Amino acid sequence: YDLENPLHKSNNISHKVMNSMFSEEDEEEEDIPEDIVDLEPEEQQAIIKKRAIFYLTIGTVVVLAFSDPMVDVMQQIGRRLNLAPFYVAFVLAPIAANISEVIASLFYAKKKTRKTISISLTALEGAACMNNTFCLSIFMGLIYFRGLAWQYTAETISIVVVQLIIGLLVQRKIMTTFDAFLVLLIFPLSIVLVAVLEKLGFD
Repeated sequence: YDLENPLHKSNNISHKVMNSMFSEEDEEEEDIPEDIVDLEPEEQQAIIKKRAIFYLTIGTVVVLAFSDPMVDVMQQIGRRLNLAPFYVAFVLAPIAANISEVIASLFYAKKKTRKTISISLTALEGAACMNNTFCLSIFMGLIYFRGLAWQYTAETISIVVVQLIIGLLVQRKIMTTFDAFLVLLIFPLSIVLVAVLEKLGFD
């Protein structure tokens, strides 16, 4: 072949693209525990499902056992540091409650492949949706059915604004480091928004 032949150059480029695609697929292969790597796929799936159910059960028991003590600890921290209950709930509680999602997302993100980054972002988005929509609806339901006083306008506005901003950001197909800094800034800015709204008279 003539090295200057455009057709030959095109074939070389095609081979390079295909090789990069296959190498990326190889990098994104799922991790299989070493003790079941030699088993049939059906047996692997069965064992993985059993282990998942086992660990989920243990996690549920741990949450049920430590949720009330954790709430008591948060209240004592707020009292001793003379902090408003809101700041304890919006700063300390999310860090303690969502640390598992953060660690899991960091574990996947360190692999630096398209699939693992997608899993990491999906896990964080799912946790955000669960905390800010499902839990908020339960909270509002308790207030409505128990006839409690509504004193959370500023906090609710902040949560809805954060949800809208994150919803717009995750629509992008390409996430950059600048987008990551924007997401990090949303958390402290949401607390500032609550403080400003309370200063303006929102309860």
